[in-house]
Amino acid sequence: MKEIKRKDLVYPDLCYQIMGALFVVWTEVGFGHKERFYQKAAGKEFKNRRLKFKEQLPVKIYYKKEPIGIYYFDFLIEDKIILELKVRDYFSKKDITQIYGYLKAKNLKLGLIVHFTKSGVKFKRVVNLI
Repeated sequence: MKEIKRKDLVYPDLCYQIMGALFVVWTEVGFGHKERFYQKAAGKEFKNRRLKFKEQLPVKIYYKKEPIGIYYFDFLIEDKIILELKVRDYFSKKDITQIYGYLKAKNLKLGLIVHFTKSGVKFKRVVNLI
């Protein structure tokens, strides 16, 4: 059987690796914990899978070359994808706006918002059309 790959997705293989790691985290840790515990487990799983990542990465925002604030990303993976982890059952406009701001700050194409819920891992892809 021939494998069909979508050509319209940004970084499909890397996203598949990331999501596979996060499904393992949910299976091992289960539901009902603080976000920071999922983040620690995700970091360990990314290391096991030899994914290059930065955790709690500070990124400065500038106005006329002067810093006006700092964002902290949960993860920047392979210098390509921003990953934000949440513990709740719904996606909000605030989540999407937050990650879109991160993408603009680093001039990146793709962000993932991942929620650990009672029923499993749910995610949204956010694309920066730059």
